[in-house]
Amino acid sequence: GFSLANLDAIAVSMGPGSYTGLRIGVSTAKGFCYALDKPLIAIDTLKAMAAGMIALIKDDPFLVCPMIDARRMEVYAAIYDQQLECIRQTEACIIDSDSFHDLLNDHQICFGGDGAAKCEDVLGHYSKATFMASFHPSARYMAALSDKKFRANQFEDVAYFEPYYLKDFIAGIPKVKGLKN
Repeated sequence: GFSLANLDAIAVSMGPGSYTGLRIGVSTAKGFCYALDKPLIAIDTLKAMAAGMIALIKDDPFLVCPMIDARRMEVYAAIYDQQLECIRQTEACIIDSDSFHDLLNDHQICFGGDGAAKCEDVLGHYSKATFMASFHPSARYMAALSDKKFRANQFEDVAYFEPYYLKDFIAGIPKVKGLKN
């Protein structure tokens, strides 16, 4: 049978993404690493999404732009080519009709993820823009990236590794009714 002790390493999505989700995921992965004495592999969330999008698209040469809804009218986004080379670094950005104008003039770009859903109205007028708004991050898209890092011995220092939040955490008002000061 399978045992956690049979694992060679633990891979985790490092962000960007939800503050709480990243904190829980990274804390859990680090806990397994300590308990099992295994190395930690961190995979960029947007790069893993890009790998999944590339696997699903069968078009001519194109770029992919994985997007994660960052709330407050922002998205976390990056742009990759078909070889998974980063064309535009990860950033938190407010999307307007000119956000990708320079690239959309010359390249077909597929926007994917829950951040793409909120951008389709703004960018949909570009003939070279397509959308995969229903595409979501999945651990299966991390597998090949994790294996590549494992084979290259690219591990994180478990004691000091922190998720890639990209933005500072902003606490909100509790949504549970009945909580008062």
